Amino acid sequence: MIRFSRIAILSLTLVCAPLAAQPSARALEDAFHAALPGARIGLVVTTMDGDELISIAPEVRFIPGSNTKMLTTAAAFANIGDLTLPDQSGGASVRLAQDRPGAPDVVLTGHGDARLSSDPACVVDCLTTLADAVAAKTKSVHDVIGDDSFFPDQRWSPGMSWNNIPTRSGTGISALTIDDNELVVTVTPAALGKPPTLALLPYFEIDNRAVTVASGKTDLDFDRLPFSRTIRLVGTIAIDAAPAQVRLGIDDPADFAAWRLKTLLAERGVKVTGTVSARHRVLQRFDDPAERAGAPAPRVPEPEALAHLVPPPLADDLTVTNKVSQNLHAELLLRRVGRVTGTGSIADGVAAVEAVMTAAGVPRTGWDISDGSGMSSYNRLSPRGQAKLLRWIAAQSWGAAWRTTLPIAGIDGTLGRRFRESALQGKLFAKTGTLNASAGLSGYMIAASGKTLIFSIFANDVPSDASASPAIDATLLAVAAAN
Repeated sequence: MIRFSRIAILSLTLVCAPLAAQPSARALEDAFHAALPGARIGLVVTTMDGDELISIAPEVRFIPGSNTKMLTTAAAFANIGDLTLPDQSGGASVRLAQDRPGAPDVVLTGHGDARLSSDPACVVDCLTTLADAVAAKTKSVHDVIGDDSFFPDQRWSPGMSWNNIPTRSGTGISALTIDDNELVVTVTPAALGKPPTLALLPYFEIDNRAVTVASGKTDLDFDRLPFSRTIRLVGTIAIDAAPAQVRLGIDDPADFAAWRLKTLLAERGVKVTGTVSARHRVLQRFDDPAERAGAPAPRVPEPEALAHLVPPPLADDLTVTNKVSQNLHAELLLRRVGRVTGTGSIADGVAAVEAVMTAAGVPRTGWDISDGSGMSSYNRLSPRGQAKLLRWIAAQSWGAAWRTTLPIAGIDGTLGRRFRESALQGKLFAKTGTLNASAGLSGYMIAASGKTLIFSIFANDVPSDASASPAIDATLLAVAAAN
């Protein structure tokens, strides 16, 4: 990490001290630049009535990182009805398809639920429930098919870095999602100089080049080519180290879900005589709102299901999405929002976000969005635009519920370790964002006066060996102390 100079520390100390008057934008900007030379800052702080207290580069567009999730989750609240009810429309289903003489095929269909689990300890939204339904009906099936055609086949959003694809941060997006579309490998040290032992479901093949060493910190890394099922594991693990976990992203979640169902069927005595495959929907031109001219694509009724899961309320998942900044869940939300009036494409979801931004009075020049999670480097937001959105959200009937999904300073989520033992612990409710030399924090905070303020702060071009968090936090502490 970069070491702040004595001048930078002094500047931040002066700015963060309780002030009789509002710190000037220039003083805040100078202190920020002293702490993070070369970085760019944008800041807007307003009252709940919209009166602007401080602005630095308010109309400049910044890479927002996971601040993008605020737009996605707001669009979900605005479009998907009562999110506190069980998620009747999102759950996976299973049916038998008799397309040939002999044993039927099993078709596992996803509808955008992010929480389907194959964990043996699962108690709700469980793949085992669907496997039980099949086993109760037949003891022989032909093919096992994973169908994710509820959304068009767009597994990665534009602008996401290709190197994230093998990781849990870049796992494929699919209407048929299971186990967060990731596979866990448990790595346990072996004899000195030997490769560690691996425990995982046999979906991937592992080229194990890691080594057990005498001492030191566990340092494991892995790589995989897109759509390959071979993982190369490298690095070291100490002989006395606890087992480590490596989380791998899945490129074809529908195929993985069908593969998991096949294993569960076998455990229940159901013989599978055919193959495992995935069924996708090719993206058509009408998935582009400009081509579709606002007309949703016709939907073909699905055949009657043998069993259909009903996940917990979607509001629970929105809380997870914002609190821990869950990328996959945010991407699924964008597509689910796009399915309300369209075909479930990324473009449909972005169109729904645009409607929210327009309703909030955010100029079209204040944002550009290419995904739902913030992993795209194409995304842009201005601090003033984000502040306008936050004020609009607060005025909506669902605004208070949406605010509860945000991390709380010093308490939970991605803010659990920030602002601890400060004047803003428990008094700042905001979404973080970090991506490729970019950082952001936007939300609400209770100032020293007891008034609630709206804020949005972005830092871009942050040096690779630095963190923008201390400077961002110091800036907000200074503003809160003076208001």
